[in-house]
Amino acid sequence: MAVYSMTGFGSAISGAADSAAASTDSVPSNTSAVGVELRSVNGRFLDFSLRLPDELRGLEPALRELVGAAFRRGKIELRLSTQRETDSAWPTPQMDQLSRLARLESTVQSWLPKARPFSVNEALNWCRTGGSAERLDEAAMEAARRAVEALREARAREGARLVTILMERIDHLRALATKAAPLLPAVVQRQQQRFLERWHEALANASAGTTVNAEALQERALNEAAAYALRIDVAEELSRLQAHLDEITRLLKAGGELGKRLDFLIQELHREANTLGSKSSALELTNISVEMKVAIEQMREQVQNIE
Repeated sequence: MAVYSMTGFGSAISGAADSAAASTDSVPSNTSAVGVELRSVNGRFLDFSLRLPDELRGLEPALRELVGAAFRRGKIELRLSTQRETDSAWPTPQMDQLSRLARLESTVQSWLPKARPFSVNEALNWCRTGGSAERLDEAAMEAARRAVEALREARAREGARLVTILMERIDHLRALATKAAPLLPAVVQRQQQRFLERWHEALANASAGTTVNAEALQERALNEAAAYALRIDVAEELSRLQAHLDEITRLLKAGGELGKRLDFLIQELHREANTLGSKSSALELTNISVEMKVAIEQMREQVQNIE
């Protein structure tokens, strides 16, 4: 399953004359084109807004259902516009247009007996500009469906790019963790040597009349060094960091709606890197902790865009 970004753009244009031409032998002289644009950016939930012309306001529920079925997260804006192109020559009336016009005239005259009948000029004008609302709705929905599909494809392409970036950051973090693991024994050994040196200095500076048990002092120094080694041990943090990286890798390979789970795991990665830095007593480990935080922050920025 693909990983989808919440950032993308999709557009489509559909003409109302297409459906008319399919049902009649001659193409009407007036054509209506409907254009749909979909823009999407990241958001915690699905935030959908529409900009529709007045004659297509009735399509709002259908458009909301269409977009809601295709996307789960993101701030999405749909813009729908219409363009009409009318030939200067008179149109050739279609049978369905004349039939509808006759029914409308009959209804009006039944309620308003004094209303005068349509003239030929009025009927031709009506055929040129009216009677195409249903076809316009069909064209708008067709354009919206194609724009939604184009947006899904764009979000999938952007999602694939985000996966590549995240996998690179994961490999970098694994390399840093591998680099940090062998440094800890050397740090502990250096600190143990420092404890012993300080205790030897204390013994040398002790007064001549004081009875000092050198072996007891050395044993105490080693115990202090061991306790210090436990305090700065980051093996558990490195192990949890590796486990979080494994889970992120698994989720990216599985795909689907995983943005919120990735966001939680990024927080856990940041916590382990912070602990590594706070326990560090060597410049090498401190530098590794800082590099980890930079890489994790880069991952956080990318994860914010994943659906």
